[in-house]
Amino acid sequence: MTGTVHLPLLLPRAREAHKGHFGTALLVGGSRGMAGAVALAGMAALRGGAGLVRLAVPDPCLDTVAAFEPAYITASLPPDAAGRIGRAAASALEVLAEGSTAVALGPGLGRSDELTDLVRHLYVTLPPPMVVDADALNALAAGGPLPQPGGPRVLTPHPGEFKRLLAVCPVADAPSPQAAAELARRSGTVVVLKGHRSTISDGQRTDVNTTGNPGMASGGSGDVLTGLVAALLCQRLAAWEAARLGVFLHGLAGDLGAAELGEESLTASDLVRFLPPAFRRYRELAAGAPAPAAAER
Repeated sequence: MTGTVHLPLLLPRAREAHKGHFGTALLVGGSRGMAGAVALAGMAALRGGAGLVRLAVPDPCLDTVAAFEPAYITASLPPDAAGRIGRAAASALEVLAEGSTAVALGPGLGRSDELTDLVRHLYVTLPPPMVVDADALNALAAGGPLPQPGGPRVLTPHPGEFKRLLAVCPVADAPSPQAAAELARRSGTVVVLKGHRSTISDGQRTDVNTTGNPGMASGGSGDVLTGLVAALLCQRLAAWEAARLGVFLHGLAGDLGAAELGEESLTASDLVRFLPPAFRRYRELAAGAPAPAAAER
């Protein structure tokens, strides 16, 4: 489809609004050596408009994560011997989730048998909308058939992670828009198959996004998307809408960043920095200015 595209509408903010109107995002991740991933996701959640952002991380990397950004809150979780979140963190995360509007699970999480059990437990039991990315996706794939989600879920695999999910929810032998749609239908989730022309599907509707560029193919880019989608969920967009708009804005921030910095020099932290002008451009599009964006199939 060409011309003006009808993107999900994020309502303008009321003049009397306060942070409670825009939700609390709980981001779960980080491990020794990968503290930056969850920090990037947290900064993106702030730039994406969440009213309050809390990062739940293993205690050994708490100070490092807190040092990245003063505007989010950090919560300490019991670690395992390697500095990853331990299985004993389940009860603390359940309490934190009770006060959260949306949850994001995976950035910098690392991999272990304990984390496989923990991720699957949270995926099944937590009722808030959840974005599942990175090693949380690998944990889902490692634990056997995909379980029934405990609430709305947005899965954001890159092609490698997608193939692992296909191994436990066999719908095709290769990543494709059709496979993404079938995985979404069978898992009861919204699937974002990341890559050139990322695919977003809820099993009934499938969009192919056209923003973004090769400069975004670097570490941390997916973490930014995770935090951004969580922020949009916090602002009461449904999972399908939050995923579509998040992918569009993420790619648009990359396009604006590449126009100023060049594709070779673009980093994930630049995507966070260019989210404000991406939101401004989105508001222009919502007011009727034509531009290429997501094409619905």
